[in-house]
Amino acid sequence: MDFSKLPKIRDEDREGQFGYVHGVSGPVVTASSMAGAAMYELVRVGHSELVGEIIRLEGDMATIQLGPGIMGSIFDGIQRPLKDINDLTKSIYIPRGVNIGALNRDLKWDFSPNNLRVGSHITGGDIYGLVHENSLIRHKIMLPPRSRGTVTYVAPPGNYDVSDVVLELEFEGVKENCVQGGTTAIPGAFGCGKTVISQSLSKYSNSDVIIYVGCGERGNEMSEVLRDFPELTMEVDGKVESIMKRTALVANTSNMPVAAREASIYTGITLSEYFRDMGYNVSMMADSTSRWAEALREISGRLAEMPADSGYPAYLGARLASFYERAGRVKCLGNPEREGSVSIVGAVSPPGGDFSDPVTSATLGIVQVFWGLDKKLAQRKHFPSVNWLISYSKYTRALDEYYDKHFPEFVPLRTKAKEILQEEEDLAEIVQLVGKASLAETDKITLEVAKLIKDDFLQQNGYTPYDRFCPFYKTVGILSNMIAFYDLARHAVETTAQSDNKITWAQIREHMGEILYRISSMKFKDPVKEGEGKIKADYAQLLEDMQNSFRTLED
Repeated sequence: MDFSKLPKIRDEDREGQFGYVHGVSGPVVTASSMAGAAMYELVRVGHSELVGEIIRLEGDMATIQLGPGIMGSIFDGIQRPLKDINDLTKSIYIPRGVNIGALNRDLKWDFSPNNLRVGSHITGGDIYGLVHENSLIRHKIMLPPRSRGTVTYVAPPGNYDVSDVVLELEFEGVKENCVQGGTTAIPGAFGCGKTVISQSLSKYSNSDVIIYVGCGERGNEMSEVLRDFPELTMEVDGKVESIMKRTALVANTSNMPVAAREASIYTGITLSEYFRDMGYNVSMMADSTSRWAEALREISGRLAEMPADSGYPAYLGARLASFYERAGRVKCLGNPEREGSVSIVGAVSPPGGDFSDPVTSATLGIVQVFWGLDKKLAQRKHFPSVNWLISYSKYTRALDEYYDKHFPEFVPLRTKAKEILQEEEDLAEIVQLVGKASLAETDKITLEVAKLIKDDFLQQNGYTPYDRFCPFYKTVGILSNMIAFYDLARHAVETTAQSDNKITWAQIREHMGEILYRISSMKFKDPVKEGEGKIKADYAQLLEDMQNSFRTLED
């Protein structure tokens, strides 16, 4: 068609497609003449074409939240590729209005269609092709949920970029193109400040994909992550792989405009759901939801909304809930049948460690697991610094069936360990007042076994091969022997309490020096080198020697 023959569109006619800026308050812009626009539509503002999103509509007035500008590599909060922007602009900051696609348009990917041919029927969620993104991720190309129809064209196996059409559909006479997609075709990084917990989760969790969202991280923390994470490796089917191959990063550092920070966790959870729908198990780390909430508070203030507790908007809890409820295990749409899951680990940083802060209390009302990190434990160099008295999980009942089948002894062991730690906390106050010597012998045993549980079971060194992760059989084995020692020691003391030959804790400690040393050393067994069979046999031998030692002591 010859476009030169078409009548030229006059500028004043085109102006019907524009709205006009009515007012500006920081990252929030109000615009008039916006009839026909819809909520959450993407808009461009001003001559610099700044990215914006419609967040409120009243009549023909629209409220627009502006996106920002940044530095680094990976995605920013509104899914712009930071490394590409850096290559393009040669600047450590993002210039205003830069417009670049989330995915590289020049890279070619090896596409192979599933068993589809022209005339096949296909419906929403069906997997119609595969792209090998890297040695870990097989990127499944899915039909969008609301699409269906008859295949009129399918691309042959070969190399395509992300804008090539690889499938055409026809439904009731309407043709649709489906292009190949792939939002993690980017070398990402994963990091959680200096915390080894997140490194360990990314390295040893049984997730297939990790999405890390740094919302409001300090720039130096992010750069440390980008430097350290490419060096981290994991073993998959006997082959050493970089953890980068299964991670994508959404970076929004504290010097970036807040508007994109508010969007960043939604970008992250959407990426997570995308991989979940392929049938992968995805872990999403959000660090920190407190700084995300601060961005929400600032935008709420710009919108002149009524503030609630600590200035946060009244809908803070609802927004947090609508984010966390997107986690879970699902049966995916379409063929072949598959299951996927998203697990969210949200870090919260309450000011001054005050857990009554609105963000923390709203989060606690929603999440099922709470890991309360304790400053005092961290100061004592007890890591991970999870406080065992305030932390909890509401999944215990859901997991009971699994434990009954595989580790029936675990649930009573866990209950007993929690009781010992609680008793030790109560005794600690008495000890501070009157000293250990005045305690009953059974209480002395409780204190010593609680110390074993804390120092040799709960405390882990993430930088060692034997302690960086703990297979469940090892967890159960260590706990089982510690509780066995507790039961045997109490039994020895209680049965001889009325006789002339009383057994005291001091005698047990003297007689059992070697056994106690072996109990403390149980965690030094490396599951990779020694294997399950040998470790279990060693723990069983220790239990037998312990029982014999107590028999000789009582005789």
